[in-house]
Amino acid sequence: MRERVVLVTGGTGFLGQAVVRHFLEAGARVVVPWVAQAEAERLREQTAEGARLTLIEASVTDPAGADAIVAACREAGVLQVAVLLVGGFAMQPIHETERSTWDRMWTLNATSVFQVAHHVLPLLRETGGGRVITVAAEPALDRGAPGMAAYAATKSAVVSFTQSMAREGAEYGVTANAVAPRIIDTPANREAMPDADTSTWLAPEAIAQVIGFLAGPEAGIVTGNVLTLSLG
Repeated sequence: MRERVVLVTGGTGFLGQAVVRHFLEAGARVVVPWVAQAEAERLREQTAEGARLTLIEASVTDPAGADAIVAACREAGVLQVAVLLVGGFAMQPIHETERSTWDRMWTLNATSVFQVAHHVLPLLRETGGGRVITVAAEPALDRGAPGMAAYAATKSAVVSFTQSMAREGAEYGVTANAVAPRIIDTPANREAMPDADTSTWLAPEAIAQVIGFLAGPEAGIVTGNVLTLSLG
């Protein structure tokens, strides 16, 4: 990964921070868009390799923001990896789900992936071996999810979109894969589920290792897949 340019959307989130640290420790140059300054500053403080970290204020759901992201990637070097982590979660039965919640899930989970991919795929094609990694979810793979219809529907869209990217990218050497982790061990999840058994929850660092593999040269023959990540 040394000196490779890696874009990580959602890089200021809890999983995103682990992914950013993984790539920085591997020697990559990492570009991270942000919308909350406090989160961006926290990420900067947590990374010792600040010279190889580019933080750019940009919304991944806004075309103008995507243009700024492309410019930042070009300035950093030759983009070779795009890790698209931005997303959101909502849990309500269908009859209680507001239209605003439905729209928010599509914006955060699906439109964010499309908007960035639309802008950065031409850069990845130029490398002749680019990598795209997205984040799906187990409910999207399990014939629907009671109480999580909006979330599961939008994550199903991410799966289909990723597979389409894989098919379109094949002739350019661009791979596209998704990871579908079960519950991630984050402070927010622990707060939301204080009585849960956390023994099978996934450490963000472990997920980052899998994403790092999919981003590497050894994964050139892996594309169009959804990797379910769990401890049982």
